[in-house]
Parts: sequence; C-alpha cells; structure tokens
Amino acid sequence: MSLRARISSPEPANGMSEESRLVGAYRAKLLEEIDLAEMSALAAADRRARLERVLGHIISREGPVLSSVERSQLIRRVVDEALGLGILEPLLEDASISEIMVNGPEQVYVERGGRLELLPMRFSSHEQLMQTIERIVSTVNRRVDESNPMVDARLPSGERVNVVIPPLSLSGPILTIRRFPRAFTLQEMIALGSLDEHMLLLLAGFVRAKFNVIVSGATGTGKTTLLNALSGLIPDGERIVTIEDSAELRLQQSHVITLESRPPNVEGKGRVTIRDLVRNSLRMRPDRIIVGEVRGGETLDMLQAMSTGHDGSLATVHANSAEDALMRLQTLSSMSEVEIPFAAIHDQINSAVDVIIQLTRHGDGSRRVTEIAVVDSYGREDYRIVSVCRFDALPMAADGRVYGQFAYFPVPRRVADRFYMANETVPPAFGVAHTNEQLLTRTPTA
Repeated sequence: MSLRARISSPEPANGMSEESRLVGAYRAKLLEEIDLAEMSALAAADRRARLERVLGHIISREGPVLSSVERSQLIRRVVDEALGLGILEPLLEDASISEIMVNGPEQVYVERGGRLELLPMRFSSHEQLMQTIERIVSTVNRRVDESNPMVDARLPSGERVNVVIPPLSLSGPILTIRRFPRAFTLQEMIALGSLDEHMLLLLAGFVRAKFNVIVSGATGTGKTTLLNALSGLIPDGERIVTIEDSAELRLQQSHVITLESRPPNVEGKGRVTIRDLVRNSLRMRPDRIIVGEVRGGETLDMLQAMSTGHDGSLATVHANSAEDALMRLQTLSSMSEVEIPFAAIHDQINSAVDVIIQLTRHGDGSRRVTEIAVVDSYGREDYRIVSVCRFDALPMAADGRVYGQFAYFPVPRRVADRFYMANETVPPAFGVAHTNEQLLTRTPTA
C-alpha cells in the first residue's frame, strides 16, 4: 500500500493512523543509526540535511516503495518529528496563518484572514502532543507539568506561546501559538481598506503634534499592527522606549529602546512586570513611551507619564468602543496598589488621553478603524468624546463581505490650535468646529 493510500485509509480503533505508525517506526530507526554527539555539534540546517540523507538511505534499503512526492513527504514528516515540532512545522512556515490552536491531540485549528479553520490533521497521542509542548517551552528555559500547568512565553523566533495542560484543562493539553504579526505600513492598511487617505493625514497630524493616543479594540482586531504602523510617523530624532509583554513592535527609527517583561523563573522569582518597566522608563529620558498593552496597575503610571511631559506617547487597551476604552482605563488604574480616589483617576485620564482609535474585526475577518475620537473634556468634567471619523458598515453582502464608508466630522477648536502650533494642518475632509453644536459629542457614563 502506498503512503498516500495509508494516509487516506480509515484510522485504526486505537486512534493512531497508519501514517503516524509509519512515521514513528522510521523515527525510531533513524535515531538508531545517527550519532547524537556528532549531530549536536552541527548547525541546525546541517543537522536537518544530515538526517534527511540518513533517512533517505534507510527508506531505500528497507522500503516501502514510494513515489518521489510520497518519499519527500515521509522524510519531511519523520525529520520534523525527530528535530522540529512534528505536524506543526509546516504550519509555522505558512505565512498565511496568523494563529495556531491545538485543542488536545485530536483538534488543530488555524486562523487565516481573520477566520478559523479546522485542519485535517491530529497528533497521534496525548504523549506526542506533550513532547511537542515540552520541546517548545524548553527553548525558552521554561517547564510545564502538574505543578506548573500554565506557561506564557515568546519563542526566539517571535511567536507568542500559551500552554495549559491538565488538570486545568479538561480537553487535554492546549497549545496556542500566535504568529509574529507582519509589520504593515499605513499605506498597506489603506490598500486593505482598514482606513483611508483622509484618516492617514489626520493620524499623521496627531502623532507629529504629540497627541497621546490610545488604540482600542477587542482581541485580534489588529491593535499591535496599527500601533506599529503609527510609530513609523514619529520623527527619527526622538528617543523612544517601547514596553511590551512580548516584544512584537518593530520600529524603524534609529533611537529605540525595547523593553520586555519577564515572567518568574521555575522557583517563582525574578518576575519583572510591565509596571516595573513603565516606572523605570521614566528614568531613561524618553521623548515618547509606547506600551504594547496596558492591562493592570501600570495604566496609572502610563497616564501619569502622558500628562507630565511625555506627550506623544501611545498605548493599546482591550475595549469594544471609545467609551469603553475610557472606562477600562479608569478600572485598570484603580488596580494599582496606590490608594487613589476614582475622582483623581478621572482627572488623570482627562488630562492624559487625547485621542482614541477604535478597531473592529468584522464578520468577514476584515479589520478596520471604525472610529477616531477626541477626548474633549477637562479636569473634573464628565468624559466628553468627540467623534471625528466613523465607519458606517452595511449589512453583510451576499459575497460574505462587509462594505460601508467612512464619515468625517469637524475637529474641536483646541485640536486645530494644537495642530497650528505644531505646524500641522487639519485635513480638509474634517474641518474645524467653531461651536459645540457643530461637534458630534458623546458623554459616556460608568
């Protein structure tokens, strides 16, 4: 029986496919014939080439009879099992995949173009999946076992990895690999329909005029992608400090300091939080601070930095609307160990946050800027949000896509004044409101 026939044949009752059995058998034979000490001295590329040659000789000597395509498939699968991450190797090489989700040994999902897809592949056993997980976490000097059943880490190649194993997971070992997002330029995002030229001009003015910008959105809406693109608008002569849980931003400026938080070691010591890094960054003489995501007490430190001389800073937050973003910032700030009244936090947000950019992922997987809003309130005033751009979506079309158009509204007078002082111009599509009645204003309530 050919390899293709074996792969397409029904799986045996014990759950292991004939293909998996064949791969396991040849992997064992390969390990019998190689010198592990010699292999460890080789570079990664040479190691793979050597294993492929040795396995090719074994298959030629012992069978089975395979076509050249089937032979190549078998060799790659066996070497991936022996050296790499098994069935995950081709997924990690597929640039169209943004996330890999393994729900126990029998389910492998990926995200392509914003949509989930169940793949016709599986791990041969619980043990094989655990071996793959252990191989992944060992590359970052972490371990996963019953005493440490959750791991969150970044691989040297940039992917973010999250692992949850039993007894916390009742579905078997769960592995999530989030691919390092490609750095899109704002022009590329315009081509994708995420924003348009008028919005680009406005956002460029906000960044160059040193408005403090919060990028808001749910998980997977492209907050980091937009943040990275916006950072390209920062003048090259400024000192920028980036702070992230997992370093994903790729700034092109010449004077960039990249800081990354650190989880505790196996003894539970050595943890460095985002808050520690934000506090330390203030001693590094930054012109701008970029926080990949605020999610706890560091929010208060970030707001204080924004309102005490570090104008033009950027950060992201998980929220479903511009109003939610302000409320979320208020809640996160209260999580600090510093006892501070809500009224004082409210004042801090009004003083620090200038612009909120709201991102949304639509039902067709597309990601768009659905609102650009200016915070036009002061001090103890209730939050007042002025929408200057909005995406008006139409119902999903017959082709499964979401269409709509961007609408533009006048910017507040104080925004125009800041643009003028920074030698920037308000794009003609927006204009300037001279009275409050000309503003599209909302007052969110807690």
